[in-house]
Amino acid sequence: MAERNDTRDSRSQAASRPAAVALKYQPGDDAPRVVAKGQGIVAQQIIEKAKEAGVFVHESPELLKLLIGLDLDARIPPELYVTVAELLAWVYRVEQQKKGIMDKL
Repeated sequence: MAERNDTRDSRSQAASRPAAVALKYQPGDDAPRVVAKGQGIVAQQIIEKAKEAGVFVHESPELLKLLIGLDLDARIPPELYVTVAELLAWVYRVEQQKKGIMDKL
């Protein structure tokens, strides 16, 4: 019985471990590409580095599930173009609004 509990505990721990995928898009690229991904401590480091660099960190478990299986340096698949484009457009608008507010101070 203890083994079963250990198995369930390890599964729930794995499910609760943080995960992260970092995308990069440069003008002229066909699509954003995966530049970093990981779980646990690696995910925490990715998130920390992004925040330190002033990169917006978006939390979306659904999108994470779709992106985490991609290889490093892989371009996102066409099925995700609209979703990722909408997210990038939203981030751009937020950053522009933030910049406008900071310029007024």
